[in-house]
Amino acid sequence: MKKLAVLFASMFIFAIAVQNLNAQATSATDDATATARIVTPITLTNDQGLAFGNIASSNSLGTVTISPANVRTSSGGVTPSAIGAFNNAIFQAGGEPNATYTITLPTSVTVISGANNMTVTGWTSNPSGTGTLSGSGAQTINVGATLNVAANQATGDYSGSFNVTIAYN
Repeated sequence: MKKLAVLFASMFIFAIAVQNLNAQATSATDDATATARIVTPITLTNDQGLAFGNIASSNSLGTVTISPANVRTSSGGVTPSAIGAFNNAIFQAGGEPNATYTITLPTSVTVISGANNMTVTGWTSNPSGTGTLSGSGAQTINVGATLNVAANQATGDYSGSFNVTIAYN
């Protein structure tokens, strides 16, 4: 009988231990760290607009292109004049040192003089597509494009605006 009581007591203690193990295994708690880093906002400043210079049109359509390297070329029925300045557009990017960013250029822009207009297409930049800010968080972006001149384009001072957008990758 004594052995039976000891066996019964042992089984009872074992049942309580198993029950406690099961109860303890149903939840657990631990801690973790939450972090954040605030980066320098990305900025873009225009230092110089895009200027195609003085152009003479003819009875044939043509184009004038300014490259990001500030080289002017023409094709078709246009003659760029040596009188008057031409230049690429220049922007200054700023932000987080060594960060990469994307560059978004316009697809088409219209320049207007009174009731007349021309289209600017073929936008390019250097760097092209993406850029990397220097260790000091700066980079120059040079932009060029192509001006499409109609045959017998009306005389006038044409202008319009365009947007360049940069964003961190």
